[in-house]
Amino acid sequence: MNAPLNSPSSEFTTLVDSYMGKKLNSPNDATFDKNGNLYFTDPPYGLPKRMDDEGKELDFQGIYCLMTSGDLILLDSISRPNGIGISPDGNVLYVANSDPEHAVWYQYKLPEPGKVTDKKLFYEVTDLIGKEGQQGLPDGLKVNNDGILFATGPSGVWIFNSQGKALARIHTGQATANCAFDTDQKRLYITADDYVMAVDLK
Repeated sequence: MNAPLNSPSSEFTTLVDSYMGKKLNSPNDATFDKNGNLYFTDPPYGLPKRMDDEGKELDFQGIYCLMTSGDLILLDSISRPNGIGISPDGNVLYVANSDPEHAVWYQYKLPEPGKVTDKKLFYEVTDLIGKEGQQGLPDGLKVNNDGILFATGPSGVWIFNSQGKALARIHTGQATANCAFDTDQKRLYITADDYVMAVDLK
């Protein structure tokens, strides 16, 4: 936005809209590293017909890093990349895959900005998809200052430690899309279907 936050204006500069000369699908979730590089996912969800949209130019769904230099780097491609987050030390990248056939979270090592290695399955919930009371898919996620992941998925928000152990779940009773902390990370805000929710954290 080409305006200060205290005086917003509907004038914008496009940072990136294509990869190798082809339009991005529909950039979705994003996060910055400590150096200001932007990591984002590019699923088909913003296209009118999604995977079958005639305007879809890329034949894959990517995970990217837009470097502060302006270079766009393709980090990986998975079937339905969605939520994305970085560990507090900047060494691990987490990505949600919103695919009912492979509903998982991945983790990657980040040895340097714009480079991932050692892709691993962090946690899988494919067996829960479609079951009663398990609405939703892996979607938005946030990582707190202690390295704990708060990740939306079947039935609400899943809480993981950095080793991929599920510590708890916040059951919303709704398909849950995203979450965000307040400034001191003592409250979690949640978007679930047509509700905005909040829960205080211990």
